[in-house]
Amino acid sequence: MEPHPPQQAKWTGVQVMGVLNVTPDSFFDGGRHHTVDAAVARAEQMVEEGADLIDVGGESSRPGAVSISLDEELRRVAPVVEALARRFPSIPLSVDTTKAEVARQALEAGAQIVNDISALRWDRAMAPLVARTHATVILMHMQGTPASMQDQPTYGDVVVDLQAFFEERIGWAERQGIARESLWLDPGIGFGKTVSHNLTLLRRLNDFHRFGCPLVVGTSRKSFLGKILSSSPAGLPLSPEERLEGSLATALWAALEGVQVLRVHDVQATVRVIRTLGAVRQGA
Repeated sequence: MEPHPPQQAKWTGVQVMGVLNVTPDSFFDGGRHHTVDAAVARAEQMVEEGADLIDVGGESSRPGAVSISLDEELRRVAPVVEALARRFPSIPLSVDTTKAEVARQALEAGAQIVNDISALRWDRAMAPLVARTHATVILMHMQGTPASMQDQPTYGDVVVDLQAFFEERIGWAERQGIARESLWLDPGIGFGKTVSHNLTLLRRLNDFHRFGCPLVVGTSRKSFLGKILSSSPAGLPLSPEERLEGSLATALWAALEGVQVLRVHDVQATVRVIRTLGAVRQGA
């Protein structure tokens, strides 16, 4: 059953998507949840902390990452999704993959959302699968691939270029039989963008509401925050472990800009920040 998208541009309805990487090499939590038991335990913790959705990923998309085999990604992802679907039947599960076969097995195991960083561009079987299953799909923008995306990314106007990208991707998806109501959009903060590009996109998030699709934003622990927060005379960025404040500040900003889904590692801290925002705006 497809989850209902959060309501458009109502900041009080922002949902928190907990990141669950079952990888050995993700930039922040790689190797921490690589067994099924460890992954389920982390998911239990995130649900207790207030996660509305859980996003399971078996292949790192950090800058410089290279693709893994289908068999390896299935080995990491399929048993975790199956275990989580049994354990949390009321929590929508997302599978972070560009491979249609991984998505198919995850959807059959109980996932409801496909988080495709290629925006349906890399596997020709993905769009027919999404159309056939009526799954929700997250279309993310990325310039290049994880292996190359930070090699001097350039844009004419980053907002205009991303708007054109989403216009094309949405139209293409609809022509493949995917309903507009099944599409969520992610500007891909940190995916083929400089610090300046990322900040511009954050400042102008409201420009992406024009498409009428829920917006997903993930800034959690990303390297541009390490550069912003650094006070090193040599300009060395802070490590991922030192980027919590930047993650929370940008999550709060995104919520105020009407983003519907925040994709985060730090569920409890983010939920508390959003709850506090609600109390200030609406009263306790």
